[in-house]
Amino acid sequence: MSFIVPELAAPLEAFGTALGIGLLVGMERERRPDSAAGLRTFALVAMLGCLFALLGEKTSGPWMLAIGLLVISAAMVASNFSAQQEEQYRGFTSEAAIIVTYGLGAAVWFGYATLAVMLGITTTVLLYFKAELKQFSQRTTPKDINSILQFAVLSLVILPILPNQDFGPYAALNPRQIWWMVVLISGLALSGYLALRIVGTRHGATLLGIFGGLASSTATTMMFSRHARELGHLVRMAALVILIANVMVMIRLGLVSGVVAPSLITPIAIVFACGIVPGVAMALYGWKILSAGGELPLPEVSNPTELKTAISFGLLYAVVLLASAWLQDIAGNKGLYIVALASGLTDADASVLSTLRMYNLEKIPSHEAVIAVTLALLANLVFKIGLVISIGGSKLARHALPGLFAIGGGMVFGLMLV
Repeated sequence: MSFIVPELAAPLEAFGTALGIGLLVGMERERRPDSAAGLRTFALVAMLGCLFALLGEKTSGPWMLAIGLLVISAAMVASNFSAQQEEQYRGFTSEAAIIVTYGLGAAVWFGYATLAVMLGITTTVLLYFKAELKQFSQRTTPKDINSILQFAVLSLVILPILPNQDFGPYAALNPRQIWWMVVLISGLALSGYLALRIVGTRHGATLLGIFGGLASSTATTMMFSRHARELGHLVRMAALVILIANVMVMIRLGLVSGVVAPSLITPIAIVFACGIVPGVAMALYGWKILSAGGELPLPEVSNPTELKTAISFGLLYAVVLLASAWLQDIAGNKGLYIVALASGLTDADASVLSTLRMYNLEKIPSHEAVIAVTLALLANLVFKIGLVISIGGSKLARHALPGLFAIGGGMVFGLMLV
């Protein structure tokens, strides 16, 4: 039996949610001695937003919300004016948070409670991590900002205007789908690139291998092979970084496969897991090296979101799509496997994505798709083994190749399981 009048249940829930949002944001502001408002003020402002939304809905429409916003703005102006008179200007962060909290309270009343709670948490996070965000901004170079803006152009400007329609021979080319793959791979590479820039060399081989594998495992392998040849004391450390970076390739492409072809994720996960497990085991075996390592060089990873780089990847992906469709048509699965091996040597991403695209179009069965994906990764692994031997020399090869062979052998074993 409920003790709440049915007509009041929904309004009370809305005001309770608004109150919670206000208390959450206000709790963060309360701990700041220079804040213009605290716990009670933010809670009241959130409920005020909800109340004015209710009154506006019942009476004058949106004007009531505007009046409430003007009242709050006037109060903040007066408060800041008083603070300036005392030469205690506090900035505008708390005032902006108050306006946002007012709007979130109104959003709750209009039925967007879940969104309002999510935005309230986001607001609190932004306020709480002030020092970390400031440090991030200070460490970010113009080149990093340029990378972020270029990724925004790739994903938010170019992608929406491309036609979502199949063109070309075998209807293999879909501009929107091709560019979506460019955005997906560029986004992952950008994450690794920025992480490398922010983390730097402070946290050793593990993070360098992880983020290097996200940004470019080929560049990471090439870079540390070169340093292992030039600096003998870095050989063991370089081998560990290379191994971790190549484990990350499987993790990264496994995540991509789950996004692009969810129905294929189980067999791909089995194959990749069989390569990841021995790779991680070999990395753990070399963990004792970390304590002896000094400063490590950063991989020389180019900006992954440059338009030239993105277009090059998109063109390569389109060529692999066409070649796969053509060879698969005239030579069956043997043609598909030849393309996977050839294209995987230099770019496993394009080969794997093209295979997943053909699987989604129902042009190849799941088993052949998994084989082609595995062959692409094996070919790419062979290419990097060649880099280790040719650039790093025999000393690096002696430490790095057992782990790389373990990854390759594990994938072959996983392929036999599926």
